[in-house]
Amino acid sequence: MPLLTWQLWLARSEVQDSPLPWQRSSANLSPGGTANAFAAVLAVIGSPAPPPKPRGKSPGWIPGQPRSRRIRYPTVRKHFKKPKVGAKESA
Repeated sequence: MPLLTWQLWLARSEVQDSPLPWQRSSANLSPGGTANAFAAVLAVIGSPAPPPKPRGKSPGWIPGQPRSRRIRYPTVRKHFKKPKVGAKESA
Protein backbone atom coordinates (compact mmCIF):
# COMPACT_ATOMS: atom_id res chain seq x y z
CA MET A 1 0.00 0.00 0.00
CA PRO A 2 2.74 2.57 0.72
CA LEU A 3 4.30 1.87 -2.69
CA LEU A 4 0.98 2.48 -4.41
CA THR A 5 0.47 5.75 -2.53
CA TRP A 6 3.98 6.86 -3.47
CA GLN A 7 3.35 6.12 -7.16
CA LEU A 8 0.09 8.07 -7.09
CA TRP A 9 1.84 10.99 -5.40
CA LEU A 10 4.50 11.02 -8.13
CA ALA A 11 1.87 10.80 -10.89
CA ARG A 12 -0.24 13.72 -9.64
CA SER A 13 1.65 16.24 -11.79
CA GLU A 14 0.98 14.13 -14.91
CA VAL A 15 -2.79 13.76 -14.58
CA GLN A 16 -5.42 16.40 -15.19
CA ASP A 17 -8.07 16.93 -12.53
CA SER A 18 -11.54 16.18 -13.89
CA PRO A 19 -13.92 16.25 -10.93
CA LEU A 20 -17.54 15.24 -11.20
CA PRO A 21 -20.08 18.10 -11.13
CA TRP A 22 -20.72 17.80 -7.39
CA GLN A 23 -17.02 17.58 -6.46
CA ARG A 24 -14.69 20.49 -5.81
CA SER A 25 -11.65 21.07 -7.99
CA SER A 26 -8.32 21.41 -6.21
CA ALA A 27 -4.84 22.45 -7.28
CA ASN A 28 -3.09 19.69 -5.36
CA LEU A 29 -4.58 16.29 -6.02
CA SER A 30 -4.78 13.75 -3.26
CA PRO A 31 -3.80 10.13 -3.99
CA GLY A 32 -7.50 9.31 -4.30
CA GLY A 33 -8.09 12.10 -6.82
CA THR A 34 -5.01 10.99 -8.75
CA ALA A 35 -6.31 7.42 -8.85
CA ASN A 36 -9.67 8.66 -10.21
CA ALA A 37 -7.98 10.69 -12.96
CA PHE A 38 -5.45 7.95 -13.76
CA ALA A 39 -7.90 6.06 -16.00
CA ALA A 40 -7.39 8.70 -18.71
CA VAL A 41 -3.61 8.15 -18.56
CA LEU A 42 -4.04 4.39 -18.89
CA ALA A 43 -6.34 4.90 -21.90
CA VAL A 44 -3.63 6.95 -23.66
CA ILE A 45 -0.85 4.48 -22.80
CA GLY A 46 -2.83 1.48 -23.97
CA SER A 47 -2.43 -2.18 -23.15
CA PRO A 48 0.78 -4.15 -23.66
CA ALA A 49 -1.26 -7.15 -24.81
CA PRO A 50 -1.47 -7.72 -28.58
CA PRO A 51 -4.90 -7.50 -30.21
CA PRO A 52 -6.82 -10.77 -30.55
CA LYS A 53 -6.19 -12.76 -33.72
CA PRO A 54 -9.08 -13.93 -35.89
CA ARG A 55 -9.21 -17.71 -35.99
CA GLY A 56 -11.50 -18.24 -38.99
CA LYS A 57 -14.14 -20.90 -39.41
CA SER A 58 -13.80 -24.51 -38.37
CA PRO A 59 -13.52 -26.99 -41.27
CA GLY A 60 -16.65 -28.95 -40.29
CA TRP A 61 -17.64 -32.04 -42.28
CA ILE A 62 -15.49 -33.00 -45.24
CA PRO A 63 -17.61 -32.86 -48.43
CA GLY A 64 -18.54 -36.34 -49.63
CA GLN A 65 -17.82 -38.05 -46.31
CA PRO A 66 -20.61 -40.46 -45.32
CA ARG A 67 -22.30 -39.51 -42.08
CA SER A 68 -23.38 -42.11 -39.59
CA ARG A 69 -25.92 -41.84 -36.81
CA ARG A 70 -24.92 -41.93 -33.19
CA ILE A 71 -24.81 -45.33 -31.49
CA ARG A 72 -27.81 -45.72 -29.18
CA TYR A 73 -27.42 -47.87 -26.10
CA PRO A 74 -30.34 -49.33 -24.12
CA THR A 75 -31.33 -47.53 -20.93
CA VAL A 76 -30.26 -49.29 -17.73
CA ARG A 77 -32.99 -49.12 -15.13
CA LYS A 78 -32.29 -50.04 -11.55
CA HIS A 79 -35.38 -50.53 -9.49
CA PHE A 80 -36.06 -51.32 -5.87
CA LYS A 81 -37.15 -54.89 -5.03
CA LYS A 82 -39.74 -55.19 -2.32
CA PRO A 83 -39.02 -57.85 0.31
CA LYS A 84 -41.28 -60.89 0.20
CA VAL A 85 -44.08 -60.98 2.70
CA GLY A 86 -43.18 -64.37 4.25
CA ALA A 87 -39.44 -63.66 4.72
CA LYS A 88 -38.11 -62.85 8.19
CA GLU A 89 -35.96 -59.80 8.68
CA SER A 90 -32.42 -60.47 9.85
CA ALA A 91 -31.28 -59.14 13.22
